[in-house]
Amino acid sequence: MQFLEGHRPDHDLTYDDLFIVPNRSDASSRFDVDLSTADGTGNTIPIVVANMTAVAGKRMAETVSRRGGLVVLPQDLPIPAASEAIAFVKSRHLIADTAVTLTRNNSVADALALIPKRAHGVAVVIDDAGKPLGLVSEKHCRDMDRFTRVSEVLDPDLVSMSIDTPPREIFDAVAELHVGLAVLTNRDGTLAGVLTRVGALRAGIYEPNVDAEGHLRIAAAVGINGDVVGKARALADAGADVLVMDTAHGHQEKMITALESVAELDLGLPIAAGNVVSAAGTRDLVNAGATIVKVGVGPGAMCTTRMMTGVGRPQFSAVVECATAARELGAHVWADGGVRHPRDVALALAAGASNVMIGSWFAGTYESPGDLKRDEHGFYKESFGMASKRAVAARSASDSAFDRARKSLFEEGISSSRIRLDPVRPSVEDLIDQICAGVRSTATYTGARSLTELHEKVVLGIQSAAGFAEGRPLPGGW
Repeated sequence: MQFLEGHRPDHDLTYDDLFIVPNRSDASSRFDVDLSTADGTGNTIPIVVANMTAVAGKRMAETVSRRGGLVVLPQDLPIPAASEAIAFVKSRHLIADTAVTLTRNNSVADALALIPKRAHGVAVVIDDAGKPLGLVSEKHCRDMDRFTRVSEVLDPDLVSMSIDTPPREIFDAVAELHVGLAVLTNRDGTLAGVLTRVGALRAGIYEPNVDAEGHLRIAAAVGINGDVVGKARALADAGADVLVMDTAHGHQEKMITALESVAELDLGLPIAAGNVVSAAGTRDLVNAGATIVKVGVGPGAMCTTRMMTGVGRPQFSAVVECATAARELGAHVWADGGVRHPRDVALALAAGASNVMIGSWFAGTYESPGDLKRDEHGFYKESFGMASKRAVAARSASDSAFDRARKSLFEEGISSSRIRLDPVRPSVEDLIDQICAGVRSTATYTGARSLTELHEKVVLGIQSAAGFAEGRPLPGGW
């Protein structure tokens, strides 16, 4: 990474402060670019979904891992629930999407509650043996009494194909018949999943993030309070592929002690720890056992830390300093927070991050755990910060009433925010397409064919607020 002559900064920078200069390039296509990371997570795209309760659930984990990324389950999740989520993700197909299912006796109300759980917008009606009978969408339920049985509204005209059918053949069949998706079945005729036309395309573009046994990967977070060692061991035994030691202030003795204890277990898993924003913090966490350091204090959309405390650091400069320190010790960093556009992901990678963590940006998608709600402005889901009063209340549910009340007085996060579903990109897969297209294009502009080369070859300049504004599109024209 280098700056234009005369542009080397004497102050810290955010992503908005920077632009990338195009270099001479021999990369003729975005698909010449390898987006895989080398930090031990197995990621084939540089995206990690943050361990936020409103964002990171098993449905999100399945979808993102299938496209090559990684989801971190929140630390507040009880071990039985985390184990169940890990087992679910490990059991998912690498190509077919998991279908929402109904029986003939389910009601239209049941269908309308479940259909928004999937971006493809349909539920598959199955018989008692698990064989598909037809499809139900919101269109089929429109103007119907909510107690009507789905057997009366289902569409029996579906495209059914074997789960072993190559995605290209599924794409051709779905496109020829002008239908939205194919229902995929096992050899015994039972439902295996569904695949949309765009899903078949994605299967040829993305490589799933899989473990040594060919199952989708998933990470899980551990706090620094309570039985940290016991929880870390339990998550590893449940099949977690990466452990994330997580606290708002990662450069503290309690984190270092907890991290050393988990590292001593020698679980054979990558350990990410954070958050920090300095070289000193990075070195201390790596020396305590972290193989990945999470970088970022205060840049997240749901975080009020900087406004409450004044603590934090502009994210780009924090990533540069921490990534340099980690590299010297053979470790890696994740850039956590402050990402609002695909360009920010590219800049974080250019700064030296191996992966970029995304939270609230993904909260407003079909795959996030929250319920889909609607107001006068359209569809939305609620998001909240993990240091907010709402999150603290959930985390301290087992405390005494006095302790819960005392902790509720201190918060550094937004407890409720409406994150709109983008009608153009309502699925996390749509956002992944947008991000990866942007990063691939960044690499071709800089003459890079890998993320390592992007970091090595990128040339950066510093811009004014007017320079940033000039780059924003204006759909309505000047």
